[in-house]
Amino acid sequence: MTTRPNPRPNRFLKNNEGRKTQTTQRGYQVIHDPALNKGTAFTPEERKALGLEGLLPPVVTTELEPQLNRAYAAYHAAPTDLAKHIYMWRLHDENETLFYALLQRHMMEIMPVVYDPVVGEAIEKYSEVMTNPRGVFLSIDDPEGIEEKLLAWGAGPDDIDLLVASDAEEILGIGDWGSNGIDISVGKLAVYTAAAGVDPHRVIPVVLDVGTDNARLLNDPSYVGYQHSRIRGKAYDDFIDAYVKAARKLFPKAYLHWEDFGSTNARRILERYRDSIPTFNDDVQGTGAIVLSGLLNAVKVTGQSWKDQRVIVLGGGTAGCGIADQIRDQMVRAGGLSKEEANKHIWIVDLPGLLTEEMSEGLLDFQRPYARPAAEVAGYKRTPSIPNTAAETRWPAMAALLAAASAKAGIIDLATTVAEVKPTILIGTSTTPGLFTEEIVRTMAAHVERPIIFPLSNPTILHEATPAHILEWTNGKGLVATGAPFDDVTYGGVTYVIGQANNAALYPGLGMGIIVSRALKVTDEMIFAAAKTVADQAQLGAPGASLLPSNADLRITSSLVAVEVVRTAISQGVAGVKVDNPVEAVRNAEWWPVYYPVEAI
Repeated sequence: MTTRPNPRPNRFLKNNEGRKTQTTQRGYQVIHDPALNKGTAFTPEERKALGLEGLLPPVVTTELEPQLNRAYAAYHAAPTDLAKHIYMWRLHDENETLFYALLQRHMMEIMPVVYDPVVGEAIEKYSEVMTNPRGVFLSIDDPEGIEEKLLAWGAGPDDIDLLVASDAEEILGIGDWGSNGIDISVGKLAVYTAAAGVDPHRVIPVVLDVGTDNARLLNDPSYVGYQHSRIRGKAYDDFIDAYVKAARKLFPKAYLHWEDFGSTNARRILERYRDSIPTFNDDVQGTGAIVLSGLLNAVKVTGQSWKDQRVIVLGGGTAGCGIADQIRDQMVRAGGLSKEEANKHIWIVDLPGLLTEEMSEGLLDFQRPYARPAAEVAGYKRTPSIPNTAAETRWPAMAALLAAASAKAGIIDLATTVAEVKPTILIGTSTTPGLFTEEIVRTMAAHVERPIIFPLSNPTILHEATPAHILEWTNGKGLVATGAPFDDVTYGGVTYVIGQANNAALYPGLGMGIIVSRALKVTDEMIFAAAKTVADQAQLGAPGASLLPSNADLRITSSLVAVEVVRTAISQGVAGVKVDNPVEAVRNAEWWPVYYPVEAI
């Protein structure tokens, strides 16, 4: 039987009087522990009790300001974004509080460097740029060791609120990166802390290493992961199940976040566990919810009803279908449609063109509800399919679908679908740049007074169209939000603020609400409460106003989201603890990057 190792030497305490840390460490141990280190901010009393006298310069600077100024100057001295990324994580390994204080003070500037998109480059070069290992590495070749490895984190059953795990099959827009994907889990948790105040000492980043199909990694002797092609089938499912059981056994109060799983696994895993434990997949649920936030405001601006929307989603993977699901549910919720009726208002276009019922054997379960009847598309023009080496990696049946489409003299492409459907909403999750062409956008705009166009692929180089082009091609009438950050656009004398559908505006607050309420599960209503709260923070009054709130206000937005999630959990009877005052409960739970007292024990 696995036994818990000796606990970590630090105890992070919180009561009505505030937070403090108790430690058994002394001297250099304290200075070299990033959770304790305050540099010259240790008080004279702390220095004496912790054995730090003589190990620090004599000056005492109890304020963060001088350290922040030095750290920010060093950040800017780094010559490239990747170098800045490495600097920030080395700062994290020296002084956690200073890392989060710097990140929070310069959120708009540094968040894309710490996480998406620069984390993608860091993952591609992980073996070269890796500093201190962070997180728990679980490998499918040692399933019996899962519990022991989680225990090695040194946390007790009441010490952990959240675990973020990835199997790294579909990292951002760069694909399969195996064990290198630990940085996705690490970065995601940094956003939870910076954006919502989730306590960084109560979380665990995890990589579920099931091998990789990335030939570059398999042939790289410096690759740090399991050098084997991806394991699938029953062995994979058993491994995931073993992780869930171990995590729930060891940390029964924690909720489990899944990140960057492949299309064939992401939704399947979520559906397996979502009714029995608190769990959440940001790619399936978070992306759809934050896009819905923008759409709630866009549809409000148009003055139209949800039941009158016609939606085309370009990209039928985890994100695209997750967005489609959220739109469908909103049509049911606000438009009075049945689920089946709402499905008919959504068209999905992917590599084999418009998804139709004749493809059903090759489609994934979550795509089938959106497949169009053959009779409906019988008269649609078909164009030759284009060979795509990504086909075989998206999902196993994709190559067969493309072959079948070619045999039928081509596919129903996006241009044809737009011309036939006359959509009111066009969403892009294709990860292929330039697919929203001038012809397609002008065709759409010819039939809709205020076309809603969201090119969501990121990083920035993968956008389906730039906001500037969309506004030009729609004569300034387009309602635009993007997945990557874009500068404001001036057109026709109006400055358009381009809102970013960044999941960071939603999932951190959602997570904080789950933690505070100790939710027994994460319901659709809780996720919608988060989406609506985000939407309500946008100021829509001025011409060209952003459809989404600024990421500069993430802490405010996240707090409001958390409160509404707690209220929803209570009203639905899924809160695991009694919460009398959700506002105060969230405020008390939030961790801030300030120097808390350190006591010697």
